Amino acid sequence: MRQALNERRQFSGCMKGKNLRYLDEKSKEPAQQSRAGFLLLEHFSLPAFTQVLDTIITANLLRPELFSTRTFGLHDGEVVSDLGLVIRPDARIGLEEIRDLDLLVVCGGYRTELKTNHELTSILRAASELGIALGGLWNGAWFLGNAGLLDGYRCAIHPEHRPALAEISKVSKVTSEPFVMDRDRLTASSPAGAFHMALEWIKALHDKALVDGIEDILSFEESRYRRVKASPNISVSAPLREVVKLMDANLEEPLELDQLAAYAGRSRRQVERLFREQLDTTPQRYYLELRITEARRLLQHTELSQVEILVACGFVSPSHFSKCYNSYFGYRPSKETRLVK
Repeated sequence: MRQALNERRQFSGCMKGKNLRYLDEKSKEPAQQSRAGFLLLEHFSLPAFTQVLDTIITANLLRPELFSTRTFGLHDGEVVSDLGLVIRPDARIGLEEIRDLDLLVVCGGYRTELKTNHELTSILRAASELGIALGGLWNGAWFLGNAGLLDGYRCAIHPEHRPALAEISKVSKVTSEPFVMDRDRLTASSPAGAFHMALEWIKALHDKALVDGIEDILSFEESRYRRVKASPNISVSAPLREVVKLMDANLEEPLELDQLAAYAGRSRRQVERLFREQLDTTPQRYYLELRITEARRLLQHTELSQVEILVACGFVSPSHFSKCYNSYFGYRPSKETRLVK
């Protein structure tokens, strides 16, 4: 068994991300920890803040200790969120407190008052000079713009506050987008935008597989009812997308590569090249990984028997299914945890 674990196969591309939480990956060199700080302004948007925090914590679930977080207030004591929940930040913000950060995010909200705070402006400018990336949630971008730190940058801010930001930062490019990551400035106008902003930051620091894994976990409730598919934002050409759709629609009776190519109007060699250039894998390997990932989902979230599942995912025999499953996950399908209540 130990030898089998050592020789486990590695998932490729987006399929790796969908299985990342089940793989006990041991990195040869531990990644440097990234440190994020959050300045909680009075009446800050709790949903926007927690979207970013949840994304970072989920990344740590997949790869422990990749990130650390701290919360700050403008003053000592508690801060009231937009939902009326009271938060006690870890510390009052100051130059010493932010010096070791990689990212400092100003968390605003619909009722957060837009007014100049000279101490905050000084701290934000010092953070910029230290090379710390700066972010803003909801109307947090206004405070960056007020400090002159969005000059020449594209940014996002809640629609209610766009005119105010455009007025005080005339050389900023204020957009209507839900989030913007422009070099070392990250801004979001809504909770949904905050989620994608956090994903974009993590993707810039690490690999896309980690981002796919985070998305898969945070859409867990939905995932139990749907088939496993490539991430919706997977960047592939139309011909390759057509082949992937054919694979997804034909898990029970897998199509031969020549059939896939013919249905997609491409030659076998063209399909192989598309997979190699855009997904860094082979069609056969991708198809197998799609089927084995779907099999894991069915084992966890349905009451189907192992035989019914292996048939549904196109495996020819229990021994073949068990061998493939063990080669990727390090244990037999009979050992998979059933999550059905």
